[in-house]
Amino acid sequence: MKKLKQQIEELNENLAKQLPTEVLEVFGKSIQDLKTKNIEENSVATGDTFPDFSLPNTNNEILKLQELLQNGKVIVAFFRGSWCPYCNLELKALQENLKQIIDRKATLVEISPQTPDYSEELKGNHNLGFELLTDKNNALAKQVGISFGLQDYVIPTYGSLDIELSEYNGNDNNELPVPAVFVIDTNGSITYKFVDTNYMNRINIKELMEQL
Repeated sequence: MKKLKQQIEELNENLAKQLPTEVLEVFGKSIQDLKTKNIEENSVATGDTFPDFSLPNTNNEILKLQELLQNGKVIVAFFRGSWCPYCNLELKALQENLKQIIDRKATLVEISPQTPDYSEELKGNHNLGFELLTDKNNALAKQVGISFGLQDYVIPTYGSLDIELSEYNGNDNNELPVPAVFVIDTNGSITYKFVDTNYMNRINIKELMEQL
């Protein structure tokens, strides 16, 4: 089983061959612009209380953080959407380690701004055994400090790749969460945080397991 980092490196190599140079340059500029916003430093920190939430899953059932915490630690992971190949790799990697997470008496939930029907399709395609929740209009991501508006110059490039965020997210604000993972203790405090505005960089699964 290849590690997530190796899978991402292979994905980067494939995309570099498949995508036009100007597309890769736009994505690179977008990431560099995001870095200047200091989202990593300005988002919620370890020791902070994670914002309480009540969000719908793929069956439109409401899941509440306080209820999840009654069963042990909770891993809250934010992903951009079904259309993101990096997110798909991370979701599959977490699924491969789901038994370890459950054995450690922890609950994993994945959160994105996309509508429940897209998440339901994603869950089925990858046979995911954890909940995918919808953060409508990025409301929770804003509270956490990881929401950003996609730059105007990037939107046409997304469109050229048939990625229409308005269709996925059910709005026209072109807002996304920075990929992030938080471990929340039973008292609601954040004990571990991974946030990186470069969406190509993803969590080290082994490191995550050590936090449970």
